[in-house]
Formats: sequence, C-alpha cells, structure tokens
Amino acid sequence: MALITLIDAHLAYGDLPLLDEANISIEPGERVGLIGRNGTGKSSLLSVLAGKTMLDDGQLQRMDGLTIHYVEQEPQLPDAPTLKESLILRGKLDETTDEREKWRILAKLDENLSHFELNPNADPKLTSGGEKKRAALALAFTLAPQLLLLDEPTNHLDMRAIRLLEARSQDELKNQRSLVVITHDRAFLDKVATRIVELDRGVLRSYPGNFAAYETRKEEELAAEELERRRFDKFWAQEEVWIRKGIEARRTRNEGRVKRLEQLRRERAARRDQMGSIRMSIDAGEKSGKIVAEVKGLSKSFGDCVIVKDLDFTLMRGDRLGLIGRNGAGKSTLIKLLLGKIQPDAGTVKLGTNIKLAYFDQLREQLDLTKTVAETISPGSDWVDIGGERKHIIAYLGDFLFPPRRANVPVSSLSGGERNRLLLARLFALPANLLVLDEPTNDLDIDSLELLEQTLAVYPGTIILVSHDRRFLDNVVTEVLAPEGDGKWREYVGGYTEWFTQRQQENDPFAAAKTEKKAEKPAKNEKPRDVIPQKIKLSWREARELEALPEKLEAMEKEQASIINAMSAFDYHSKSVEDIKADKLRLEELEKSIADGWTRWEALSEKESLSTGK
Repeated sequence: MALITLIDAHLAYGDLPLLDEANISIEPGERVGLIGRNGTGKSSLLSVLAGKTMLDDGQLQRMDGLTIHYVEQEPQLPDAPTLKESLILRGKLDETTDEREKWRILAKLDENLSHFELNPNADPKLTSGGEKKRAALALAFTLAPQLLLLDEPTNHLDMRAIRLLEARSQDELKNQRSLVVITHDRAFLDKVATRIVELDRGVLRSYPGNFAAYETRKEEELAAEELERRRFDKFWAQEEVWIRKGIEARRTRNEGRVKRLEQLRRERAARRDQMGSIRMSIDAGEKSGKIVAEVKGLSKSFGDCVIVKDLDFTLMRGDRLGLIGRNGAGKSTLIKLLLGKIQPDAGTVKLGTNIKLAYFDQLREQLDLTKTVAETISPGSDWVDIGGERKHIIAYLGDFLFPPRRANVPVSSLSGGERNRLLLARLFALPANLLVLDEPTNDLDIDSLELLEQTLAVYPGTIILVSHDRRFLDNVVTEVLAPEGDGKWREYVGGYTEWFTQRQQENDPFAAAKTEKKAEKPAKNEKPRDVIPQKIKLSWREARELEALPEKLEAMEKEQASIINAMSAFDYHSKSVEDIKADKLRLEELEKSIADGWTRWEALSEKESLSTGK
C-alpha cells in the first residue's frame, strides 16, 4: 500500500500553474529524487506532501497513521542554551511521556549528532548555515518518520557532510521508510535515489532507477516529444491553409474536418512548450602567457588558524584546477590570495602576462543591489559585445532566461538562482582568459548546471574552480588542490573521483576492494535499482587531461632538474637551513607528482586504447 498518493492535483500561484493534473504515489522503501527547473514548484509540491500547503483541486491520500518529517531549505533552530536542547524543542522530543522511549530517542539524537560531526553543546546562535542543516538532518533521522521530505539538503554542506548524508540515507531509508528529496546534486541522486520524478510544466513524470538511468530515458523522451511536436505543427499548418482557401473551397468543406481543426487549435493553444534553456558562450579573448600563475612559499594565517603554509605550485595556460576541502578549510581565502585581494604573510604570487580575469565570488558581492538587471550587464548602453558580435541587452539577458519585463527590476528583488545567472551573464559579457569561479553552481537547476559544464568544456582558457558538486568537478577540472591539514595543500591529477580514490587507498590499501565487494551485494529487502553502467571510454575531461599531461610532466621535470642542479653547486650549502629544507621538500613533492603523473598517463593511455580498440 502506498504511503501517500497525489491524484489529479492542481496548484497555482496567480496565473502560473505549478501542478496541472499531477499524480504521484510514494511506496514504502522508496528513495525518490524530485527534480525540475527552478520555479517549477518542487518546493511547493513538497509542502503539499507535508500538509503545509493545500491543493486548489485534486486529492491527497495518506496511509492511516503515516508519520512525516519535513526539512526545509533553510531550517530554523529555536533559541536554547545548546544545539541539542534546540533540536529537542524543534522536534518536540520533550513532549514524550514514556521515559524509556524518551531516553532511547535522546540517545539516538546523540548518535546522529556524532554521525554528522556536530557538538551537542554548541551555541545554536553561532552555528553556520551548514551546521544548521546538518543539525536538522540529525533530528530528522532521529525521529525516523515513515516519510522523510528533504528540500535541497546538500545546500551549505561540504563534500564530507554530503557523503555522511548519503550513508545515513542508504542505511536507514529502506524497507518501510521512504524519502522524497529535492536536490541538484547529481552524484547524490546516483548514490541514493531508487526513482527519479521530474516536475515538468505542471506534470509529474516518473523514471525508475538513479539519475544516470533518468538521463538516458529523458534524452529519448525529449527526442520523441520534439518529433511529435513537429508532426502536429505541420498537420495543423496544412489544415489552416485548407480552411483559408477561396469561397468555392469553403462551400464544399467537410464539417468534420472543420471541427477537427478547431480541436487542433485548442490543443495548440493549451500546449505548454518546454522551458527555455540558458544559452552561454565565453569569449576567451587573446591567449595569456604560457605560465598563468607562479606561487612560491605562500603562507597565510588568521591568529592560530593556519590557512596555507609554504605552498608552491605553477598554473599553466589551459589548466583546470579544482580547489576542494571542508567548509572553513580556506578555499575562498586561497583564491583571494592568488588574485591579490588579500596579502599573504609570506611568499609570492606572480601572475603571468596578458591575463584577462573574470571572477565569480560565491557571496555575489560584485552585484550592486540598487542597480537594475540591465544596468548590471551594460551600464549606460543598450548593447553588449559578445565575441565580437553586437547584441541587444534584452536579447542577451534572454539567453540567461531573463524575460524583457525583468530587465529593469532591481537586483535586490532577484532570487538566489537569478542572481547567480546574472553574475554569470555579467562575467561572460567580457573577454577573459582566466576564469576564477567560487561555488558557481549554487542555486542553479540541473539543466543550467549541465549547460555551464558544456560551456566550460569548450572554453580554451584557464580555470580555477571551487565547488562541492562532485560530478561538476569530475566533468570540468583536470587537477585538484586539496588541504592536507596544518596549512599544507597537495596537488592531485584528475578530478574529485581520482582524489577521493587516491585518498581512500592511502588511508586503507584495501578500501577499493571493500567498496567493490559491498557494491556487489545489495542491501537485504532493498528494491533493485535501474543503474546505467559506465562505458569504457575517455570522457572529454580525461581526453583533455591526457593531452595536457606530457607538457605538465615536462615542466615538473624541468623544475626538478633545476633544483637538483642548484643543489649540486659548490656554494649550495651556504644557503640558509630554511631554504635547503624547502628545496628538499619541494623535490620530494615533485618526485611524487611526477610519478603520479606518469601513472595517470599510463592509465588514461590504456583506457584510450580500450575505447578505440587499438
């Protein structure tokens, strides 16, 4: 029996229909990923399922005694001396009269707070957005409802916290307990979801399996829909030509055919076309110098908090560097150090020649809230130059899904997703051969996120990227810089997956084998998922990485030879102890990076051979 069922549901805000004869049933043990474009009504649907919003029409049927818990996008914590006490108030845990049951629930809360790495005695007023979200999730899993509703649970969470959420979801939400989650994190959906439900033009469409399975089926479905649309429009146009023929034709026209045309007109008028997509293009302008940035001995601390210490690395033209790490690890600070926005305590950052920079900051501080959307893009002009082509500001804003009526509204009135798109539109309006993007995927829906990926994929310049979106990192970057603790940062070849795999193997040489063995054995009583297997072929990112590796290895080997030559000089030992120590440390790092690079080159070359059959 279904836990909850929506039948012919209608919901609208003003003239905008969010649900239009929508139907859905959530079965016990399901983990449903709810996806759709921003503004289509996903959060409203979750609110309906939670009983917080009433339908305009239709039915909502619940199983008798169904327990539901809803975690909103921005969970609020009641005032209390400690985080644990605040959660007790939020979950009304103190209302439990059975002392034994109350003790069990509080013990479970302690367990979940520990799992999500939270201090139960922390002051809730001083918690960050990510900590509030983790606390609300800890309470949700403590309450153990039959139906858990999560609205963008990965927002504000770093990669480790997202993995902790994945683990809890897979362990606890099965058998008789179910999940409906809104998220644009495709890696999360691949790991957790057993079904994808898409809200598209007011209708709910269901796809069994994870997100990879959905992508395959959706592509086929859209192609079929477009073909049917063209056939319909062609037939309708032919009938309109027929009805408009001369007087003689109208005298002999078939009344049944006339009625059919009237029905075609009604269907076409009622048809809701697919929502438009962002159209992005980046003008890389002139090439930068071969060396984009050279970092030597970079150090920065704030009091006792060491952000970076003795960092050395070189960024070459065409590199795609991803900065990853926990919230508070210093990723945004490191970017500001590289861009000269804050001064280091020690060390230097030397930018190369002919650098044209475009910088996307996650706080969107570059946006003037008092200006209009059009003024933000092109102050004092109705035109913008994009890649040498002159374009009207209204048309350019339309490429980023801003309708003409929104061109003159103040930035302060925009949603988070709209501000994100506006900042991207502003950045891409000017030539730039160095893109620095700090959390550019925040508030983007999946369609826009994937289009940004595709745009960056063909961008010939250099990229520095901060993101917690694991799949986005895998699809965009070719190397990773990650914190190792005590201010040390380390370079890894590849994207997020390569970094995570290497870290697992270093911490536990048998981790990969354990993961494979665990994956082979599905959880007891868990419904099988329709998962699309990965094809053995080079991705675009891997192909670009393979192409760039020889040049990168050559640069590292030259630096290695230079240090060795310097150390062989007769007066080398007259240098300071600190300089000698730094040279030895850098030499060790280069040896490891070169070895890792050649290993990676061999692996990619072998994969290329398998994919081409050579």
